[in-house]
Amino acid sequence: MVRDVVRYPDRRLKTPAASIGTPGPADLRLAEDLRDTAQSYPRTVGIAAPQIGAMWRMAYVDCGQHKKVADPHPPFWLIDPEVTSADGQEVGREGCLSLPEITANVRRATEITVDYTDLQGERKQITTAGFEARVILHEIDHLDGVLILDRVSSLLLDVFPRKRR
Repeated sequence: MVRDVVRYPDRRLKTPAASIGTPGPADLRLAEDLRDTAQSYPRTVGIAAPQIGAMWRMAYVDCGQHKKVADPHPPFWLIDPEVTSADGQEVGREGCLSLPEITANVRRATEITVDYTDLQGERKQITTAGFEARVILHEIDHLDGVLILDRVSSLLLDVFPRKRR
């Protein structure tokens, strides 16, 4: 089911989400809603549960159609993700469904490893780099109550009105 996206300055976007543990039937429905909502927005590569008003540590990532990712992982859900290593740094432009009027320059690690639980309740690990790493870190930030505005060096120099196509 496609859900409404929570928009800034809604307080839920600044609130850390609760751990899920072993996913149950309600979590599987939430996973479907995340996928359906993300797919309803063109060029969307990720969405976190707090962005649809569910305060649980789950995010959906699908970089499969993005030109900046040469060899993406298949679409996946991260439950209770934890970054276990992060290397490199790069500033890149990011947008966000919850801040639809702006984009921002955000510094992030270029290579990451993340431990997470999958929808079957198994603990997994993903290692990725570049744009896909940026997307995962962006979604984990949402689970921690952190927005791209919290990550910019300067609100004057690093935040831009979104270009409409």
